Amino acid sequence: MVFLISLISVVLFAIVFKAPLKRAPWLFYIIGAALVVLFVFQKPLGLPVFIQHALFYLMHKCTVAQALFSVVMFIGVFNERSRVRTYLMPIRAELSILGCIFALGHIINYTIEYVPHVIAMGMNMRATILLSLFLALILTVLLVLLGVTSFNSVKRRMRAVSWKRIQLFAYVFYAMIYVHLMLLLLPSALLGGSTAQVSVVVYTVVFVSYAVLRTLKAIRDRSPARAVPAA
Repeated sequence: MVFLISLISVVLFAIVFKAPLKRAPWLFYIIGAALVVLFVFQKPLGLPVFIQHALFYLMHKCTVAQALFSVVMFIGVFNERSRVRTYLMPIRAELSILGCIFALGHIINYTIEYVPHVIAMGMNMRATILLSLFLALILTVLLVLLGVTSFNSVKRRMRAVSWKRIQLFAYVFYAMIYVHLMLLLLPSALLGGSTAQVSVVVYTVVFVSYAVLRTLKAIRDRSPARAVPAA
């Protein structure tokens, strides 16, 4: 499963490159943006086939971006004193921005490929496809909003309360990613597509696990035993 490989790769990337990512995040942003440009213009540029394949797995299905967003979200389910949270929290914003950059490659590519089909077919498209496209539009707006406000330079210019309210949309964004994926995968999975079935199971396990763990953490954080020391 490409998503699981991407998820493992992103975790290893975060562990190995934590220091340079925190020290010079702009370098990684430039590299990510350059890869997006290569992905979008790979055919006119006449890139070698192996590079096209690498870019395809990196951005076409948005798996790397989804993996980055998953790591960012799962960091929040760990206890404040957890080693995992302590280690990865300093680069959470940087990982989120990288996820937004890679997601742009997916968005631009699908916009170029599918907008002509959407215009041609109009309301004749399957209801699930139309709904998934509508969700994709909302996801794109949230992606830009969350991505821009993740930059420290933008965060410093905002009121803390306003910034926190905007960041709460991250939960809506992550949940909508799952719905968007299911609308695209379930029809094929229900018809017996083995690849789609595996993807549905994997994504469901990851997203539901996050929902359960985040809910349990919220309950623990609001318990009287934790509230009294915090007060």
